[in-house]
This record gives sequence, structure tokens and C-alpha cells, in this order.
Amino acid sequence: MNAELIETKLIEVLQGIQAASGEDCPLIVGQTKPLEDLPQFDSKVWPVAIGIVAAELSINVPDDVNIFKHPDSAEAMTIDEIVARLLAMAEAPQEEAEAVKVK
Repeated sequence: MNAELIETKLIEVLQGIQAASGEDCPLIVGQTKPLEDLPQFDSKVWPVAIGIVAAELSINVPDDVNIFKHPDSAEAMTIDEIVARLLAMAEAPQEEAEAVKVK
């Protein structure tokens, strides 16, 4: 698994969710912050997005982890930051998955 694959799948999922919900979807690039830049991308939508991305990439994302927010500050993350976090989760052995979510 590599960052390019993760980024492509993440963007596809976000675009699909925006389209399915009838919302506009601005151009999504590395510096896009889905929580701030995507219309109506809120707490009802982001858990669905996480589930779809995790399933399609076969990455274990714990239920209590919001990949769209910094774990320490709860600030919105960029696509580049989300990709790096997902890549770390994908590369972590199963027993280290809990440690990755806290970083």
C-alpha cells in the first residue's frame, strides 16, 4: 500500500459521498480540509466516509478515531495529513493499531 493509492481512494470516497448527498464538491487536493471545505461534511457524514475508506483499503480504523481531525488538538486535517495517518495505520501491526490512533 502506498500514499498515492490511499489519496486516490480517499478522494474518490469523498467525491462519491458529496455526490450521493446532493452537495457541491469543490476540487479536492492535498491541502483540502474535508471538515472545513466540503459542504455538509459533518458528524453524520464523516463516520460513513471513514467506514468506506477503511473497508475499501482494508485498513483497521478504530471506531473512536476520526481520521479527519488531529488527535491532539481536534483541528481539521488536510488530505495530505489524513493520507499519512492512514498509511501509518495500514503499516502498523495489528497490536500497534491502538498506538497509531493516539499519535
